[in-house]
Formats: sequence, structure tokens, C-alpha cells
Amino acid sequence: MKMNVPIISVEEGADIEVRAVELLAKRGLTITTAESCTGGLLAGRLVNVAGASGVFGRGFVTYANEAKEEELGVKKSTLARHGAVSKQTVKQMARGAAAHAKADVAIAVTGLAGPEGGTPEQPVGLVYIGIYYLDRVYWQECHFSGTRMQIRQAAVVNSLHFLIALFGCNPEIKGV
Repeated sequence: MKMNVPIISVEEGADIEVRAVELLAKRGLTITTAESCTGGLLAGRLVNVAGASGVFGRGFVTYANEAKEEELGVKKSTLARHGAVSKQTVKQMARGAAAHAKADVAIAVTGLAGPEGGTPEQPVGLVYIGIYYLDRVYWQECHFSGTRMQIRQAAVVNSLHFLIALFGCNPEIKGV
């Protein structure tokens, strides 16, 4: 299900991981991560929080397509047809991460952090975020700008913001 959550800046996302971990702990949920362009930064933000081990057990860094296939079960045909940076791939990453980690929630991130590799159809800064919960994947397409590190950091902050927004505004999830 496509979502349209407003993008926030890295500065606005200071300590956002604390809110995310508290939200998950309050609901008794576990989370895992499946990261491509962020390369573990998302998992790193979560484990910055004291007590994160109560909600986070493991994460997956699947930078190469082969890793996405082997670790997360992303279909080779999906990667061939849609590419690694696509809503189809991020949805399979999120589902696969949740299944392999036996987690209630999974956040997946795939994108083009640059500085090279972009095309007019898939420019540098294009990032897909997917969140798996209750057998559904909610996803969002984002466009960030800046240096490679700024794009990666923006993807992490906005992944956590998406999680918080999803649990805060979706009537199917609220109160879980």
C-alpha cells in the first residue's frame, strides 16, 4: 500500500530512533531492517538507543542483488524486471526480512545514493522505503538531494519517521 508521509530533514530527525524504539516497545513489537543503500546506518540508529535489544534482534545489509536474493528471498525475476531500486524490490525485501528474522515489523530501504549511477528515470537520490506489518507492506518513494552520506542519512531518518507516522495515523495499526 503506497503511503505519502511528508519528508523531514536530518536535523528534524534528531533522536527519532528513541521515539521509534519506545513506540515498538510500548506495543510489544520486534523489528528488523533490510538495508541496501543505507548499508547498516538504520540498524545503527536503532541500536544507539539503550534498551533497543528488547525490540531489535538483527538486521540485514544486502547491498548486492545476490545478497537480496539469498538473505531476503527477493526474486531474481523482480530484480531483472524492475531493478534493485524499485517499489517491487523494497516490498520483497521487507517481507523477506520479517520472515527471516521472525520479526513483527521490518523496514527495508533501497535507493541510489550517488554520486554516480543515476539516470533520468532513476536519478541519484531516489529511495524506496518499505515497512512490513501484519502481512502488508506499506511503501513510499522519496527523492533526496545532497552528498552520498546526506542522502543515506535522509533515508534513515525518513524511514524512522515513516514508521512513527504509520503507527500513529493508520486506523488499522493504531492501538495495536
